[in-house]
Amino acid sequence: MIRWVWGLIAASLLMAVGVIFVQRSSIALSLYQRGVERNLAQPSMDDLGEGLHAAFCGTGSPIADRRRAGPCFAAIADGRLFVFDVGEGAQETLGIMGLPPARVEAVFLTHFHSDHIDGLGALALQHWAAGAAQAPLQVYGTTGVERIANGFNEAYAIDSGYRMAHHGNDVVPPSGFGIAAHPFELPAPDESAVVYDRDGVRILAFRVSHAPVSEAVGYRIEYQGRSVVVTGDTKKCACVSRAAENADLLASEALQPTMTRILGRAATQNNQTNIAQIMHDIEDYHVTPRQAAEMAQDANVQALALTHLIPPMPLPFLTGPFLGDAREAFNGDIWVMRDGDIVSIAPDGTMTRRNTLRF
Repeated sequence: MIRWVWGLIAASLLMAVGVIFVQRSSIALSLYQRGVERNLAQPSMDDLGEGLHAAFCGTGSPIADRRRAGPCFAAIADGRLFVFDVGEGAQETLGIMGLPPARVEAVFLTHFHSDHIDGLGALALQHWAAGAAQAPLQVYGTTGVERIANGFNEAYAIDSGYRMAHHGNDVVPPSGFGIAAHPFELPAPDESAVVYDRDGVRILAFRVSHAPVSEAVGYRIEYQGRSVVVTGDTKKCACVSRAAENADLLASEALQPTMTRILGRAATQNNQTNIAQIMHDIEDYHVTPRQAAEMAQDANVQALALTHLIPPMPLPFLTGPFLGDAREAFNGDIWVMRDGDIVSIAPDGTMTRRNTLRF
């Protein structure tokens, strides 16, 4: 009798599993449809509310890390989206975060190292095609940004012809193709220069120290009394502390030499001399977490967000070794950022952090 009951239960379970197996495609498509409808109905940037919001659309570096796109930072103010640097994969991360490339009002480049610009072509394409843009992607940078824009425009020129022939001018208007460059002069040492001032959003550029890159800058974004500063690449410099004085958030790059030296030694042991040399060279034009914390303390900012992380951290518990003794040098919060993080600064200065990705 017991054996018969168990047999009946087993048969019923097998039938249920069979039904689920047969219907799994329908279930999967139904879930997919619901997700797509929800995501396209309202991008998450429209839910951010008042204040100034800092989004981390790329926290990686040129060293491969599948969980992090190349350097990318975004600021959202009153539903307006501004992007600072566009590393490889950044435009995809922006879209997944609910920050539509079609709504990027302007891009600001800190400098022209390849890892900070190699996602520009993809972003310009999505800005154009996903929103039927009537004007090219607006890109600001120091003298030389014209060459960057012209290069990407030429590289994508043949592709643009295919897109217009296939989709038509209503979907991809010819006037919206490509990148329009807005060059500005490198600010004088120890000074900041306003490079954008429109409808309550003010963006200032300031010179940083990233030799041999001579025209590297950081940016200060201001909106309704709140401010965020992004360093780009730099070594420790009083220029950052001055520009970030009393800001709400400092977003600084960071390199942990203890960890890059481990990579360098491993490269040497395996006859990877180029990699070993690069691991040695990069120490002299990046800041350590401790140095970033010292700059944040000098600037009297509320919080420090570390990004452009070198080297990658494949294991979560490496965050501690990466930070080292940085917390001893700064009285505020220090965060090691992940792709998808958004820090929201309310009009009263209250700051919250959340992640929009699931991985």
